[in-house]
Amino acid sequence: MDRLLERPSVRGLVVVPLGLIVVITVVDIHSPPDVHLGPLLVIAPALTASVEGPRLTALVGGLAVAAQILIAVLHGGLWTSNHISQIVSLTVLSVLIVIFCRARERRSRQLNRVRSVSETAQLALLKPPPSRVGPLRVAWLYLAAEDETKIGGDLFAVARAAHPSTRAVIGDVRGKGLASIGEASVVLGAFREGAHRHTALTDLVAAMEDSVSRNLEEVADTDGDAGEHFVTALVLDIPDDGPHAEMASCGHPPPLLVRERQVTELLSRHPAPPLGMGALSPPVLRTDRFAFTAGDCLVLYTDGVIEARSPTGDFYPLAERVASFPATGPDSLLRHIHRDLLAHTGGQLNDDIALLVIERTPARHPLHPHPTGRPAAEQAYTRPREAPPSTAREQGV
Repeated sequence: MDRLLERPSVRGLVVVPLGLIVVITVVDIHSPPDVHLGPLLVIAPALTASVEGPRLTALVGGLAVAAQILIAVLHGGLWTSNHISQIVSLTVLSVLIVIFCRARERRSRQLNRVRSVSETAQLALLKPPPSRVGPLRVAWLYLAAEDETKIGGDLFAVARAAHPSTRAVIGDVRGKGLASIGEASVVLGAFREGAHRHTALTDLVAAMEDSVSRNLEEVADTDGDAGEHFVTALVLDIPDDGPHAEMASCGHPPPLLVRERQVTELLSRHPAPPLGMGALSPPVLRTDRFAFTAGDCLVLYTDGVIEARSPTGDFYPLAERVASFPATGPDSLLRHIHRDLLAHTGGQLNDDIALLVIERTPARHPLHPHPTGRPAAEQAYTRPREAPPSTAREQGV
């Protein structure tokens, strides 16, 4: 799914400065001798520079100077000091506009190269998951707060384990932007290596904690940020067989379980400190087990989503909004969240954002009846959120 928006073509707008040259010239010619509109011709190359490159800007600037000369000839005073000063001034301003336009275009090319490199680095680092992983459907979204780089400190990954099951991780590096890439790479490397090696989810998380504790300070941007470095993470194990899943929370926001029109926050009963803070880890890491049946969706997210503010300062109510969207699959749900989040913030993001939506399909698993009386020891603590019929709304994509 392409998350980048194409810039619309603006080449047709060049007719505006050309039209201005014609209008200003005609009006000036038919104006009284003491009325001089020729200096307004500088607007034409200035407008062209805002939508086109230096070559077309130079052409429009030349046409503006030619129009100024025509006005002087028709007024019968080409060699008067007034007309000469206007022609010289318009020529100098047009040349300056072309110079600045050329410098802007050169910087724009450099910025495009930086964006291309950063987007390639992001794809190489994150390795976005395919839309189908085992019995699961997966959709993802990544939005970087630093728009020039298109990359930040949020991370996610999906990997297959041997037992068989699907492992997923979503995390948030302290900090954002290019400085957090190294820290994110440590977490993702440890997850991808351990997902295939360790059968138990607790062993996988312990291996990730060990790797992050050993390597984080070597890759962290300690010069730009001398504070403590850590990574919040949520790690899941979703077996192919059975109606349950398992999660380990390392200081990360709880996932949302979407079942029909009900949205439930899966709060961990056994949370662990963020990765990289091994000294604070509990002596025995424990996980939380919860029901995850065919047709259910999990919404994993970073704190940039729920901490996104509206222009009036209100946080984005993710659980309430998800409950109001129609249940039509991971891709559709993600598009609804994306559009609604940008509308809520007015398009201004102050933090990196990552979203991962996972749906269990009935392709390999028969539809299990929803459990009505699971033992408390097997459940994550849940906080249900359900939109009343009067507030449920559908947003078009």
